[in-house]
Amino acid sequence: MSSPNASTRRDMADRLHSVAIHLLRRVRRVDEETGLSAARLSALSVLVFGGPTTLGRLASAEQVSAPTMSRLVSGLERDGLAVREGDRADGRVVRVRATATGRRTLEQGRARRVAQLERLLETLEAPELETLDAAVGTLERALALASSAGTAYPAPTAERRWSDLNDDSSGSGGTSG
Repeated sequence: MSSPNASTRRDMADRLHSVAIHLLRRVRRVDEETGLSAARLSALSVLVFGGPTTLGRLASAEQVSAPTMSRLVSGLERDGLAVREGDRADGRVVRVRATATGRRTLEQGRARRVAQLERLLETLEAPELETLDAAVGTLERALALASSAGTAYPAPTAERRWSDLNDDSSGSGGTSG
């Protein structure tokens, strides 16, 4: 099989981009059940997956200003989803970490998102599901290769996101999605 030319790859990338956005919009509808904004959920995911971090690193990972992140973290604290703690090694440093309630919020949100996608997949026939399964595997490999070449996120704590929560939700961090 010959490889697709640049125009075909561009068209495929454009279609994939559109489908990805539509899928994300569909599953984000169930995020409203958390009562949290997308920005708070995203910041919380960095804390759950990357572990405790400073406000500055969290702001950098989320590509917002420090004052904006401070407001987001204050909201997470009010909701009992995160706490600020002093660093034992350096008393000048304050770290933010997710609480057990914050972790559960993400796990429940992931379960709702997966259920939403499962309902969508129920509309497909077996051959379509097989094709999609192969395509997902291909995308997973491509993303793994791209991740090994470097991440788009400025800090390791941001490499796994709220939408990436998988069944291994130990919170140990890592770069797999």
